[in-house]
Amino acid sequence: MNASLKPSVLDEPGIALLLEQDRALVALGRQVCVLKAIGWPASLETKFLEQWRRGQPELPQPPTVPVDLSSTIEGLRALMREIDRRHPVGRWLYKTAWSYNVAAQMLGAIGSPEFTRCSALLYGRPDFRYRSQDITNVDSAREVLSITDELIADRLLPDVPADIPAEDFARLLRGHIDPFFHHDKVEVVLDPELPSKATAGSRRIKLRSSAMFSERDLHQLVEHEAFIHTATLLNGIHQPYVHSLGIGAPRTTRVQEGLATFSEIITGALDIARLRRIALRVVMVKQALDGADFIEVFKGFLNAGQSEKESFCSAARVFRGGDVRGRVAFTKDGAYLEGVMLVHVFVRKALQEGRGELLPMLFAGRLTTADVIELAPYRENGLIAPPLYVPAWARDPQRVLATMAFSTATQRLRLDRLDLQRFVAFEDELIEESGIE
Repeated sequence: MNASLKPSVLDEPGIALLLEQDRALVALGRQVCVLKAIGWPASLETKFLEQWRRGQPELPQPPTVPVDLSSTIEGLRALMREIDRRHPVGRWLYKTAWSYNVAAQMLGAIGSPEFTRCSALLYGRPDFRYRSQDITNVDSAREVLSITDELIADRLLPDVPADIPAEDFARLLRGHIDPFFHHDKVEVVLDPELPSKATAGSRRIKLRSSAMFSERDLHQLVEHEAFIHTATLLNGIHQPYVHSLGIGAPRTTRVQEGLATFSEIITGALDIARLRRIALRVVMVKQALDGADFIEVFKGFLNAGQSEKESFCSAARVFRGGDVRGRVAFTKDGAYLEGVMLVHVFVRKALQEGRGELLPMLFAGRLTTADVIELAPYRENGLIAPPLYVPAWARDPQRVLATMAFSTATQRLRLDRLDLQRFVAFEDELIEESGIE
């Protein structure tokens, strides 16, 4: 028995069986690869943009072939029937198996309305309102766009030059991540067929070889992809007992993307253009669900200031696995904004209530905020090991608290009553009201 594991833990009724079921879940979950199944080939972008520039745009024709995972679904359902949901670890395993079951059904319904129904169960819908909230996710997104409109007024944001070739960018990225992942080798590889500019796995970060990158991209990729997505996967893989923490269950997507975006915010890596892009995606998912087709969504991104290439990639993200004619869409991009707000509130409440130990727990593997709370006792008794890789900001709660406190305080300022000339007026008022000549 591992010396760090208290003797009473493995003796707890049902734990041995739950760990056996955990191993079975890992084997089944690895058969469900969502993004791989719905990705678009890079050739679609070239063809669409050529047609667009000629003034004759046509709807792309992505592959929409359903994936038969019936045997996986059968295995997941059988496992779900066996799991003891009265136990905290059992409840977590059940919810994780349920999310893989829904994802497997979603992939079997690619191109149909059932695809969107399953997608909404996993990642949410922009127009869904929780009972505890007064607004929807798309309402929040529109508010973010409105606030940023006020901050930049009618002035266009200056272009950030994307002048770093993928090969040079990969070298710069390695320089940042190699010292961080001191126990693992994480490769940075170039992929000509990658639909997005970058993706992260546990051992490999992929860059689209034809893409050009900016200095700003470097900091965002380091904080978002490497220090969150890759780190949480590796931390889960290094777990000695609970191995499901090392696979990216679909139900953890909202918190994972929220945590990664929060990391960009807290480290200053997130710029206003990217914040607007995240909010805009939520709005465009809603438009696609309401019936906008691919070209209309593409135009929406384009009119919001994105380049043609960015607009195609953003629109493609919305319609992956869906129907380019509208109403059938992939809702994952709506999860980023909701996720970052969820993580923001969770971190703030955890620190407020003196539960700072929950912050590193977010990195122990792929978890939701609810998982962190429910499984916390098993971190304390050694069943769940502490994370090996934690970004600097999460190791110092005081920094997080200071940033949040300042952000909350500045919300009370009335920006609509201020302009730059008022800073001159402040000093004049001070002299006039001082009574000293």
